[in-house]
Amino acid sequence: MSNIIILTGSVRRNSNTDLLAKAFADGAKLHHHVETLSVADYHVHPCTGCNACFQREGNTCVQQDDMQKLYPKLAAADVIVLATPVYFYGVSAQLKAVIDRLHTPMRNTFRVKKLALLAVAGAELPAVFDAILTQYQLVLDFFHLENAGTVLVRGVREMGAIEGNPALGEAFHLGESMP
Repeated sequence: MSNIIILTGSVRRNSNTDLLAKAFADGAKLHHHVETLSVADYHVHPCTGCNACFQREGNTCVQQDDMQKLYPKLAAADVIVLATPVYFYGVSAQLKAVIDRLHTPMRNTFRVKKLALLAVAGAELPAVFDAILTQYQLVLDFFHLENAGTVLVRGVREMGAIEGNPALGEAFHLGESMP
């Protein structure tokens, strides 16, 4: 049984992103321990790039905020799932702040081996996910992580627009297929 952490990046409750993440979680819970964390519930400052974490004992950050609650959860995860709305061709600012705070060498002690991506965009442009996919691949390569899969959904702008979308089934099956 793997420990799966889903980080949802939407600030809206019951958003299309949340519904996609829930479908994944419902599938994954059949075989694994799953915890969904809405980054909007955590007060996380952006990384300042000071690199103090490279010199500090335990590689701790000088900023004292809710990342201290997230680091242990992420460190214990076998799989991390990033679930994000796409507002302007990137992950949400709230999720990006958490990702950037993993700049610390502390991440080298994490046991995570796989990363998955769930993304929802209101736009239907063919290239709407290109920047996110490039960054996602760079993270996979840098951390030597396995791509556990992606579910990318276009054209779901309004609240609840994802309901009935085949992507919910895709997300459920991706969660269910986690080894």
